[in-house]
Amino acid sequence: MARRKVIRSTAVAAAGTSLLVLAACAGGGAAAPTPVSAAPTAFALASTTPFVLKGVRDVTQVGQITGAGAPGSTVRWGMGYADLGSMFEANGKVYFTFGDNFASRPEGAVGGGGTGWRSNAMAWTTDTNPSDGITLGGMITDDLGLAKELLPSKKVDDVEMTVIPTYGFEAGGAMYLHWMSVRHWGAPGEWEVNDAGLAKSTDQGQDWTVLDSPRWSGTSGFVQVATYHVTEDGVDTLYVWGITHGRFGGVSLAKVAAAKVDDASAWRYLTGVDGAGHPTWGGDPAAARTVLDDTVGELSVVWNAYLGRWIMTYLKEGTGIVIREGLSPWGPWGVPVTLVGADQVAGPYAPYMLDRYTANGGKTIYFTLSIWDPYEVFWYRADLQK
Repeated sequence: MARRKVIRSTAVAAAGTSLLVLAACAGGGAAAPTPVSAAPTAFALASTTPFVLKGVRDVTQVGQITGAGAPGSTVRWGMGYADLGSMFEANGKVYFTFGDNFASRPEGAVGGGGTGWRSNAMAWTTDTNPSDGITLGGMITDDLGLAKELLPSKKVDDVEMTVIPTYGFEAGGAMYLHWMSVRHWGAPGEWEVNDAGLAKSTDQGQDWTVLDSPRWSGTSGFVQVATYHVTEDGVDTLYVWGITHGRFGGVSLAKVAAAKVDDASAWRYLTGVDGAGHPTWGGDPAAARTVLDDTVGELSVVWNAYLGRWIMTYLKEGTGIVIREGLSPWGPWGVPVTLVGADQVAGPYAPYMLDRYTANGGKTIYFTLSIWDPYEVFWYRADLQK
């Protein structure tokens, strides 16, 4: 068990008020008991429904997931420093997907950089107890037993600097990664992107094929995403919340039958909501409407049983990590409540949830959090208040 550090205890008033319907689990095979937060068949509430999230308490750093200080030290796979850590379930395991990672770096260095650079990597766990931290059980490795770069990148500035996996999911027995091709890292919170798309693995993550489609432009609303499985009209459907490059845009929404994620023509993008709160959909990602207007970076969305609502976590530039309650996948969304302030740790970002990792009927949530200095992924908990 790694160190525990109480970050904050606060209750923040939330206000606001919308409709949709779903049943879900966030991924494929189960590594633990059935998630308590799987969305019900009716996953959209009427727009007149009041919000219930009042705040959060006992936000605590439970432990470390990457680096030498983690209980499942990633140094054994040549990964000393890493970020991101979005999660999905497949093959009876929970997979953690990391972005740019490094074997080592000079003493006193801050943020990403160092030797043994990989653009991405993936580890897995069968740890079913989030309360004492997460221990990684294995890593997708190369022939030397070191962390494997799953999606190669050119590593040439202003051409293709890196390829970052923004989220993963399971569909039809295969594993998928949504990725973005970063052309250039710009000012803090901003970067230029060539395009974004999907990669697919049919051998439990060892080898990946970059799909020709679907693809999204580097200025679209689906450069970075969060996904969640629901059952809609009896069909396993993937809801996909998207943001553009960087951290200064709002959230768009798409959906696709899980069996057809490889088919770009099967994707539908939210184009509006009528007066009765019902969504309208179209086939053009450029026509997708913003469902949440904010400065949103690295987002995650799950159904929460305790609130009986959707919850979204993300980096809000200048504020830190926030959580919002949603009445449906397309909103409306309540006011942001701060989970980890920008002044509480040195550069928090990428707060990723998995509904498998909750406790107390969903009142306690767990999430990964990247911290720029020391450039590692940590494990956090928080209690929701209503």
